Amino acid sequence: MLFRSFLKAVLIKGIIMKKLIGAFLGLAYLALGSYAHAATADENEKEKIKGQEVAVITDAPNVPPPITRKFATKVLVNLEVKEQEARLADGVSYTFWTFGGKVPGKFIRIREGDLVEFHLNNHPDNKMPHNIDLHAVTGPGGGAASSLTAPGHSSVFSFKALNPGLYVYHCATAPVAMHVANGMYGLILVEPKEGMTKVDREYYVMQGDFYTQGKNGEQGLQPFSMSKAIDEKPDYVVFNGAAGSLTGENALQAKKGETVRLYVGVGGPNLTSSFHVIGEIFDTVYQEGHTSNPVKNVQTTLIPAGGASYMEFKVNVPGNYILVDHSLTRAFNKGALGMLKVVGDDNKLVYSGKTSDEVYLAEGASINTSPDVKGAKTVAKNKDDRVKLGANIYNSNCAACHQPTGVGVPQAFPPLAKSDFIAKDKSHAIKAVTGGLQGKLVVNGQEYNGVMPSWSLNDDEVANVLTYVYNSWGNSGLEVTPDDVKQHRVAPNKNTAE
Repeated sequence: MLFRSFLKAVLIKGIIMKKLIGAFLGLAYLALGSYAHAATADENEKEKIKGQEVAVITDAPNVPPPITRKFATKVLVNLEVKEQEARLADGVSYTFWTFGGKVPGKFIRIREGDLVEFHLNNHPDNKMPHNIDLHAVTGPGGGAASSLTAPGHSSVFSFKALNPGLYVYHCATAPVAMHVANGMYGLILVEPKEGMTKVDREYYVMQGDFYTQGKNGEQGLQPFSMSKAIDEKPDYVVFNGAAGSLTGENALQAKKGETVRLYVGVGGPNLTSSFHVIGEIFDTVYQEGHTSNPVKNVQTTLIPAGGASYMEFKVNVPGNYILVDHSLTRAFNKGALGMLKVVGDDNKLVYSGKTSDEVYLAEGASINTSPDVKGAKTVAKNKDDRVKLGANIYNSNCAACHQPTGVGVPQAFPPLAKSDFIAKDKSHAIKAVTGGLQGKLVVNGQEYNGVMPSWSLNDDEVANVLTYVYNSWGNSGLEVTPDDVKQHRVAPNKNTAE
């Protein structure tokens, strides 16, 4: 009996020890997990290359199709550098330096283990030498050391895609910050061997900060300002190279019930983005562009300058969803704002929409009047003067709601661009500025219901800002005079939407 008891005890202890050893080995495996990626990189380095193909590269917001092959191949990438003038904001142009003719540069999609033969071509009309640093490259300067290219020349180098993920590329020619600030950045996706999960829509969005010698909204061709770049005080912070590049006809599209994947990068050169889609929660976020272990149910995700993330979410409710940098003055004052338009039948279970609209006024309440605003000290001598002086007043007081481009914010602030409301009569606009505005308002076929405060501006200032509005964004070109304002001015808080 004693021997049996002893043997039983030994067996029990053996089982326990086996479990403990198993647990220990499991912990050891987890502890050494950081080395698994290095092993994968070694395997990718040794993976044999089969065949050859030309990379499909696309302009933002479009993305090349997913890679379906199950083997590594040689991929030829041809990318041309172009220096060219283009729109930065309404009435504002800028000489961009680009990879492929647009900002951001072409989206490049390859597979883990691929051998990439990269051709960088510097257009003969360009003035500057350029190179490229791809963060997906293992090698000196990410390729920059092998790709410095003079105008009218081409450089060729190759690299093995050892690590899967979403990576930024940019020019690294001195002064690096200037080249990046002028728009020389883009994204390269190295798909994992197992491929990406299937989604219905994929889009490419990249944020950049721009530094101009003129102030935000100042018209004409604006040169780069190195001093503002050094001080990290951008005049514009935009998606895909220009204010409004992802709004209106250029808005992203989806249908109710679809899953959308956004590949989002930040070129910089300086600012970190607090990326957010108003009215959506990211189901998954692959932070810092890695392809495993996503974070779930994210409201806002930080993306550093020179970094990238991608996120997926299902759109359950139709409507307009606003993409922003949630450092909100960048969105509503400097241009970092886009739109995703989702069409389909209402989903009242998930979101009811407004079910009641009643007036609520606390005792003694009234529409707030904005504090006095100092306008232009110079008296306008003609219409052109009014437009110039009015632009400053608009950018200081009106652009936060109606946007620097006059497009407004859907369902919140009505547009002033091509507005049928102000086109009716000067008096409508004058009454809105001097007396404020409240109640339901239909502008360009869309209903708004909010409050606009009255502005403490003198007759000259009102005339100037309205003349600027009438002479911007496709409006009628009318001039509003101080006499017009005197004739139609109303007392603050006395104007109701018609």
